[in-house]
This record gives sequence, C-alpha cells and structure tokens, in this order.
Amino acid sequence: MGICPLCNGFEEYNQTCTSCGNLLVDAGKVTDFFDDYSAYMEIDSMKEVDGNLVSLAENICMHLVSCPLCQQDKVVAINE
Repeated sequence: MGICPLCNGFEEYNQTCTSCGNLLVDAGKVTDFFDDYSAYMEIDSMKEVDGNLVSLAENICMHLVSCPLCQQDKVVAINE
C-alpha cells in the first residue's frame, strides 16, 4: 500500500483545465463520492471498484478534479 501525496497533503494538484485554462481543484478520491459511507470504507477495498483495474496492484489513487470556472470534472490517476 502506498501513500497518496494528495490525500495526505504532501502535494497539491497543479494542472490546468483543457477547456478554459483555469487551475483545476482536487476534490478528493473518486470513491469518496460513491455514497454517504464510502469515504469511511477501507481504502484497498474501495480500489477494487474505483474504475481503474490496476490501481491496487500499482499503488494508484484515483482522484476527481474539477474546474471552478467552467465546471468540467475529470478523474485522474495519482501515483502513490
């Protein structure tokens, strides 16, 4: 199990929106948005349903990032 630099506050997401060029904002792990209790579930178990087939094996944390200007969202893979 790796340590996600975004989840643990070691780094900030510093990419720009491909639609408008504004700085994207990290909204957290994509699995945190599944339901009211998913944020409290065991991380490795949630990686089995995060949309990336190799996230558990390759220590990847899937994050939702969004643009506050044009409201575009996307899921990105963060290396742990």
